[in-house]
Amino acid sequence: MKNKFSVLIIDDVQDNIYSLELLIEDLDINIHSALNANDAINILMKESVDLILCDIQMPDVDGFQFVEYIKRIEKLKDIPVIFITGIYDKDLYQKKGYDLGAIEYISKPIDDVLLTSKLKAYIELFNKNKQIKSSLEKANKLAVHNTKMASIGEMIGVISHQLKQPLNVLSIYCDDIKFAYQFNELNDEMVDEFSQNTKKQIHYMRDTIDGFLSFFNPDKHKNQFEIIKVIESTKELIGSQIKKANIELETQIISNYQLNGIEMELSQVLINLITNSMQAFEEREIANRKIEIITFSKDEKKYLIISDNAGGIEEENLEKIFDPYYTTKEEGTGVGLYMVKLVIKNSYNGNLKIENFENGVRFIMQF
Repeated sequence: MKNKFSVLIIDDVQDNIYSLELLIEDLDINIHSALNANDAINILMKESVDLILCDIQMPDVDGFQFVEYIKRIEKLKDIPVIFITGIYDKDLYQKKGYDLGAIEYISKPIDDVLLTSKLKAYIELFNKNKQIKSSLEKANKLAVHNTKMASIGEMIGVISHQLKQPLNVLSIYCDDIKFAYQFNELNDEMVDEFSQNTKKQIHYMRDTIDGFLSFFNPDKHKNQFEIIKVIESTKELIGSQIKKANIELETQIISNYQLNGIEMELSQVLINLITNSMQAFEEREIANRKIEIITFSKDEKKYLIISDNAGGIEEENLEKIFDPYYTTKEEGTGVGLYMVKLVIKNSYNGNLKIENFENGVRFIMQF
């Protein structure tokens, strides 16, 4: 954020520029000057200017034409302009200047008290605006930090559920080996199977933890992967929870397209969306539970859709469902779906929307 107020003086007479500089040099501001419109444009495109003091009567391009031109340039159109004139002081010309977007007229000979008082007013507005921007930046940084901390807490809850199942499986494997040993039934085949299954569960846990760490890592390493790989790994990770909740999970891989990103990060997105459906099933005590995952491509776009029959969401809540800290759950933090949308947008340059569908909802991800 720049520190000083900046003024551009435009006049085709160097002595006039010098006189203006003398009048305002004690205001502790940055002063730029130009003898014609072309030089002024070059300065405006390179420097950050907060106010323009512009003479009207200039050769080639006069002050009116200059202002009309910069108002068509997005970067320059909002810079306030004060016309300084000794000739066009009639109402007709003043109206023309105001219509073009000028904010003030100062007549020659210049009243130094009037000029400096006007500049001081704009400098004060500039400083207040700078303070407001600084406060907003601090507030935004704090909001991002709080959102991230809340999201970490929510993801830890999800991950703890993911880790419980492989830990339970490992415990069962250990008991099987123990009992087989006690009854002299332990053999090479059983040991080999135990080793393979144990490594598989450990691999899942390692990927889950790595995925959690990479979720908040700004220096993420992306790679190409097939969408079916993420879907299948996600099903394996939470398959036991889905089975325990008596949910029928169907997949339709109409298009096995490739994405560039972090597999585990997208897997966390799917887990979050599926977990939301699972919670809705439980809260509403729905009997016949179904979640469907569909992938397809259309018009060079790739789609991933997750739908359920968990009763849907009230229409008034649909547009707010991705807002940070918005939640319909009594103990929810309201950051889970917010972070899901951020991942789809920032990591995959995609879009995510939600809509009620039949007797449930569907999340539509477009890449």
